Amino acid sequence: MKSTANALLNRIEFPVLLAGLVIAAGLWGLVELMEAARATSPHAFDTEILLAFRHAGQPDSPIGPPWLQGAMRDITALGSTAVLVLITTAAIVYFLLIRRPGTALFVFVSVAGGQVVSSLLKHEVDRPRPDLVSHLVNETSLSFPSGHAMLSAVTYLTLGSLAARFLPNRRTKIFVLGFAVLTTVLVGTSRVYLGVHWPSDVLAGWCAGFAWAMLCWLAARLLQRRKVVADGE
Repeated sequence: MKSTANALLNRIEFPVLLAGLVIAAGLWGLVELMEAARATSPHAFDTEILLAFRHAGQPDSPIGPPWLQGAMRDITALGSTAVLVLITTAAIVYFLLIRRPGTALFVFVSVAGGQVVSSLLKHEVDRPRPDLVSHLVNETSLSFPSGHAMLSAVTYLTLGSLAARFLPNRRTKIFVLGFAVLTTVLVGTSRVYLGVHWPSDVLAGWCAGFAWAMLCWLAARLLQRRKVVADGE
């Protein structure tokens, strides 16, 4: 039994194993956070972190200099529907122009599928926006999970992983993927700073987004071997 397990592990490439671990961890985290979101009162870490972005005793006064509020609004726009649709459309048109319709379809299905999953999760949990602090931007949709956090992870990581296939060396691949992760983290953090999401909403968005992006990466890997999706050759 042990030798069989070792042989199986030897056949599995490390990136594939890592992607599987990210998917498993993301799904586990999402399930745990859904339980916290369904509680009748917010978890202590939700309230503590949310209030940490406000001056003590002043829920309407965010920390930091005045320019920081504008910067956070700009950063949060990177995860907005309009920006993500624009970026996704540009990528799809690019792949169509270079005659890679399979890759264009893959990008569309990956991002659109993430949007569908996000919407289903929001309606399943039905969590209202936090009212503990003032909102620095207007939002009307449900709170859990953070659509900005989830869809920025789905979009930027999916496009980043595809772009990395064409880059010449490991350092540039790491830079592109690292920048995609950094953008996703900044977008999620901005949602808490602006007061429109509980921290657990953002964590759940990251969990679901990273899991979905890794699932799409595994699918892209399989499709590349079948010459359906463009590779870096």
